[in-house]
Amino acid sequence: MDNVVVLILGGGRGTRLYPLTKMRAKPAVPIGGKYRLIDIPLSNCINSGLKKIYVATQFNSVSLHHHVHFYSFDEFSKGFVEILAAQQTTDNGSWYQGTADAVRQNFNFIQQRNIDYVLILSGDQLYRMDYTKMIETHINAKADVTIASVPVSRERAPELGIMRLNNSGRVVGFLEKPQDEKELDHVRTDPEFIRSQGIQSLGRDYLASMGIYLFNKETLLEILSKTNYADFGKEVFPVAIRTKKVQVHLFDGYWEDIGTIRSFYEANLAMTEPSPVFELSTADSPTFSRARFLPSTKIDGATIRQSLIADGCVIGEGTVIENSIVGLRSRIGRNCVIRNTILMGYDYYQNIEEETIDLATGHPLLQIGDNTIIDSAIIDKNCSIGRNVRITNEQKIQSTPEYSFGMIRDGVICIIKNSSLPDDWSLEEEIKNDKCVKRNVIQ
Repeated sequence: MDNVVVLILGGGRGTRLYPLTKMRAKPAVPIGGKYRLIDIPLSNCINSGLKKIYVATQFNSVSLHHHVHFYSFDEFSKGFVEILAAQQTTDNGSWYQGTADAVRQNFNFIQQRNIDYVLILSGDQLYRMDYTKMIETHINAKADVTIASVPVSRERAPELGIMRLNNSGRVVGFLEKPQDEKELDHVRTDPEFIRSQGIQSLGRDYLASMGIYLFNKETLLEILSKTNYADFGKEVFPVAIRTKKVQVHLFDGYWEDIGTIRSFYEANLAMTEPSPVFELSTADSPTFSRARFLPSTKIDGATIRQSLIADGCVIGEGTVIENSIVGLRSRIGRNCVIRNTILMGYDYYQNIEEETIDLATGHPLLQIGDNTIIDSAIIDKNCSIGRNVRITNEQKIQSTPEYSFGMIRDGVICIIKNSSLPDDWSLEEEIKNDKCVKRNVIQ
C-alpha cells in the first residue's frame, strides 16, 4: 500500500448541515459522543494500511486542523496525516472552486516518487470500508479510474449520482440525481450483474457513487491538467467515461452521506440501538480519534436506557436518559429528562473561579441544570443551560428562522455552540411570544 496516496476532501461549507457548521467545517462535526466525522475516513485508511494521507481544508477549518493535528505515525513507518489548507500561491490565488479543483491545486503533493495511485475520499460520510479490496478491483480490471458504488433502491436513486455499466462492470454512463422515469430506466442495473459480484440485489437495482474514487496518478494528472473542471461528478467523470477505462467497485455495507440535519440526527441515534447497523468499533476495525485523558463517567442514581455515554461525564441523581448520546465532559444535574437527543458535550471543564463568578452574576454554569427537559434536539458544544429549562418541540414545528440560541431544522431543535439559556427558559414559549432575536440563516 506504500504506492497509494490518499486525499480527503474536507473543505466544503456544509450549508445543509447548518447550524452545526456555523463555527466549524463539516468534517469536524462531532459524532457518536467522542468522535468527529473526519475520524471515519481516517480510521478506514489506517485499518486498510494506508498511511500517506492529506486532508484538504478551506471553510471554518481551525477546529478541524486542531483535531487532525493529533494523528501521527511512528518515525519508521514513513506515514503522515497532513493538512492542505487552501492558500494563495504564485500559480493560483483563488479558493478551491470544487472537489476537482481542490485536487488540481495540490498537484505538487500528489506528484511524489513511488506513488502510482491516488485515492480520493469525502470527509463527511459514515461507513466502514477496506480500501484494499477496491485497489484489488482496480488493478485486476487494469482500470484508469475506479468508483466505489453502493446498490440503492429506485426510491433513493433520485438523491444520488447513478452509474450505468456494461456486462464487465465498466462504467459507460453517469447521471447525477436522475428524476423522471425515463432517466431512471436508462441507468438501471440488471440485478443479475449485482448478484454476480456476490451481493444480493434485494430490489436495489441502481448503483450510486459513494464519492470514493481511485485514480492512476498519471490519469488524474492528465485529466485535470488539460481541463479547468471543478467538480468530479458533474464534469470530470462524464469525460473520463468517454476516454478512459472507468471501473465500478461494489460495496454492500452501511453507508450514509451525512448531508442534512435530519440524516445526521438519525444516523447518530441509530448508534444507540441494541444491534446498530453501524458499529463505531469492531474487533478488527476500530474507530480512531485524538487521545484524551479523561476520568471515567460518574453516574449517581440516574436511569439510562439505550444511550451512549462518553468519557468524563457527571450525571445526577434522578435523571432519566433515553435513546440519546451524551458527549465528552457533560455535566447533567438532578432530575433531568434527556430523550432522543444528541448532547455534543464540552471542550473543557469549568474551574471553581469561573463557577463562582457565574453563580454571583446569575449566569448558568457550563452544564445542564437540575429539572431540565430536553427532547428531540441537538445541543452543540459548550452550552450553559440553566435549571427548569424546557427544550421541546411539542407542536412538531419543522423549521424556523435562526434565533440567537439556534433554530429548528428538519424538525430537529438545534441549540448552537456556546449558547446560554437561563433558568426557566422554554423554547416553545420563546418562539410563541417571538422574544428571540432572529438572524439570517444560510440555506
